[in-house]
Amino acid sequence: MKLVVGLGNPGSKYQGTRHNVGFMVAALLAQQAGGEQARHRFDADTVEISLAGERVLLVCPLTYMNLSGKSVLAARDFYKIPNDSILVVCDDFNLPLGRLRLRPGGSAGGQKGLQNIIQRLGTQQIPRLRLGIGPVPASWNPADFVLGKFTKQEQPEVELMVAQAADAVRLWCQGGIQAAMNRFNSGPEREPPKKKERPSPSPAEQSSQENPPGEASGQGPAANPPGNSPT
Repeated sequence: MKLVVGLGNPGSKYQGTRHNVGFMVAALLAQQAGGEQARHRFDADTVEISLAGERVLLVCPLTYMNLSGKSVLAARDFYKIPNDSILVVCDDFNLPLGRLRLRPGGSAGGQKGLQNIIQRLGTQQIPRLRLGIGPVPASWNPADFVLGKFTKQEQPEVELMVAQAADAVRLWCQGGIQAAMNRFNSGPEREPPKKKERPSPSPAEQSSQENPPGEASGQGPAANPPGNSPT
């Protein structure tokens, strides 16, 4: 069995946000395979499908992004799945919108869900498929950006990227990580933006930051239970 993990945040207020592209890929794979109804196990929505002749468990953690590793560890240990048979599908704002990047392992690169998975499983050698959602506009905080929704103009490119990512997962199941990398990796990676010290915001700026463009009031991290963060 192989384990494909789509990362995102649960709840309707996060549906369609940039941080939830992992959920989108998992949903498309389940739809294409005609999978069973999603079951709630391992603090996640899970669907078992057949993909490229392989038995695959799709897992979408419902723990919020920064605690995603809890579900992955539980599913891995229950089915005794080797680490190299796990593929984490997640967003990456250091890649331009539409770009895919597969890797057999490495650091989390600032992606908190992937970081928690690495910590819980005790290794960086976890294959991952990153979907580009960048670049982050200079006027935006990255945390606000990833929790915002794609614009209407971006939607066609997002749909194409999600479809290509589903194809990449299928090839990974059939031919392994190297075959998927050879076909779907292209173009240079962007360097993560350097953090800059910013002056304290004025009252007007602070009000604007509390309700960033593309998000409704009350939909930010403060609305989540203590310890759970959507970023």
